[in-house]
Amino acid sequence: MYDDVLLPTDGSPSSHAAADHVADLALDQGATVHVLSVADTRNRFESPSAGLAPDVWDEAESDRAREAAEATVDRLPDEVDTEIHVDAGVPRTVILEAVEDLPVDLVVMGTHGRTGLDHYLIGSVAERVVRTSPVPVLTLRASDEDGA
Repeated sequence: MYDDVLLPTDGSPSSHAAADHVADLALDQGATVHVLSVADTRNRFESPSAGLAPDVWDEAESDRAREAAEATVDRLPDEVDTEIHVDAGVPRTVILEAVEDLPVDLVVMGTHGRTGLDHYLIGSVAERVVRTSPVPVLTLRASDEDGA
């Protein structure tokens, strides 16, 4: 049913929950997991590193994205075929472009469960992907034990 699954990750506990779920799904379906991490090109005001020079921000974000992708692949069993994709841009846009460009049948991603002002200011990447993805999207929150 699923041959290729897109697993966006930012290294958060909710991304870990999604990876743990995808591990079982990929083993069961024999699917390839495309792990995608996005170096966010926006120097957002809510970030602890706001105000850094753009080249410093870009390098730090690129390193963070690569580390998040590699850590996510490390969570998956060795029997699961994986491909790492690291790109730069606005996360929701890059994820939706990957859905169009890669042969994926399903997106599995974590959601932070932001509400109130945080949701209004930061928005929900998962919500926007769910609303506009041409393929099914499964979202997972980290359990309370995982730090969510």
